[in-house]
Amino acid sequence: MSAGELTGLSLQAASARLAAGQVSSRQLTEACLARVAATDGRVGAFLTVTGERALAAADASDARRASGRASGPLDGIPVAVKDLFLTRGVATTAGSRILEGFIPPYDGTAVARLQAAGAVLLGKLNLDEFAMGSSNEHSAYKPCHNPWDLSRTPGGSSGGSAAALAARQCFGTLGTDTGGSIRLPASFCGVVGLKPTYGRVSRYGVIAFASSLDQPGPLGRTTWDVAALLSAIAGPDPHDPTCAARPADDYLSALENGARGLRIGVPREWFGGGLQPEVEARVREALATYQRLGATLVEISLPHSRYGIGAYYLIATAEASANLARYDGVRFGLRAPGVRGLKELYAESREQGFGAEPKRRIMLGTYALSAGYYQADYLRAQQVRTLIRRDFDAAFTRCDVVAGPVAPWPAFKLGEKTGDPLQMYLADIFTITCNLAALPGLSVPCGLAGGLPVGLQLVGRPFDEATLLTAARALERELGPPPAPTALEAKA
Repeated sequence: MSAGELTGLSLQAASARLAAGQVSSRQLTEACLARVAATDGRVGAFLTVTGERALAAADASDARRASGRASGPLDGIPVAVKDLFLTRGVATTAGSRILEGFIPPYDGTAVARLQAAGAVLLGKLNLDEFAMGSSNEHSAYKPCHNPWDLSRTPGGSSGGSAAALAARQCFGTLGTDTGGSIRLPASFCGVVGLKPTYGRVSRYGVIAFASSLDQPGPLGRTTWDVAALLSAIAGPDPHDPTCAARPADDYLSALENGARGLRIGVPREWFGGGLQPEVEARVREALATYQRLGATLVEISLPHSRYGIGAYYLIATAEASANLARYDGVRFGLRAPGVRGLKELYAESREQGFGAEPKRRIMLGTYALSAGYYQADYLRAQQVRTLIRRDFDAAFTRCDVVAGPVAPWPAFKLGEKTGDPLQMYLADIFTITCNLAALPGLSVPCGLAGGLPVGLQLVGRPFDEATLLTAARALERELGPPPAPTALEAKA
């Protein structure tokens, strides 16, 4: 196979060829590195490429396979991770100048588990600074472009994680999802993205934005790819006290069980003003497909969804204010030169190191936590969060999954919403309640609107990622994968 044919494979297909001896890990890795070199100047998905390290890992994988000691389906598969995951000996920036030059001394748990499974790490992927954004335009280093249309956003904050897959630069990626940051880019780039249940995947070694909302998760070109990645990274971790003690499920075994008998809840609040008609049409068509496959649609109500944006941006910014206080120019990262005294060091290092969006959220969060506003703002938002979780609990007495749109629109133009933060925040209007309720959520491609991908969002019960993946696979099997984007080839 040619290098282009190799990088066009799904993770599942690449794994099968490795197992059959039809291709080596070195060949796959060289093909991916060549693809990154040829395309990333236009995409901007990678912040760091670890070529020599990747080739060494690929050779080690080939040696294991030759001796009959392959570790499983990920052994020898080139992957990449969002630059929010700590990687021993490899720069980790969180997309921010304040961490420029920071080299972690250890791997985060998810990264360590991927490497233990034999995956080959190609490098670190672009993101909105500290995962704060919905378009990947808030990266301190460069914007990321959507391979379907290079003038458009790939979504954020895990824009690089989705764009690298759509650009055929790697076979699987990791992102993080605080309010939709895996599902939104997956929808915009025509790939599958899963935000696991809070506590399903360890946050140890993932730079924190909002600690009660952040959750690492996988992205892939197919549901099988995502299930295989989740199987590798999920499970208890003694390093993370918020990680659940519950063992990971076998996410691959039930993948082909189909949708017959599935009860799908359709929230009336997710369909209405602001939802682009073409997006709604693709989502409605996906729901009709489920009916043809033997599923039952159940109208449900999530009445407190309308308060989700307000509650989310109080809780998330308050937690960000606390988490980002550690970046002060003393322990790691940027230290402002020529300062006089400790107070000036703090002020100048943070002024020079943080971009506009983290500064905005730090100020909002600090205000929400200040005396006189804590009770009225932060605690009230936590009470709303409880009501949102109860809405989902009630819905799941009548359905197995909740389904609807991921975003109100397909990928928008770069620069289109940066001047209006509220419009940017509304990109997450359908995704944030999943994080507030600590539930698993998934985006699976369900068609095109104006030639751009649209994702269907599926939300499940706590720790029921298996049902989400099975449901997504049923739709994927019926609709087929979206076509490969052609913008890179057309403009090469």
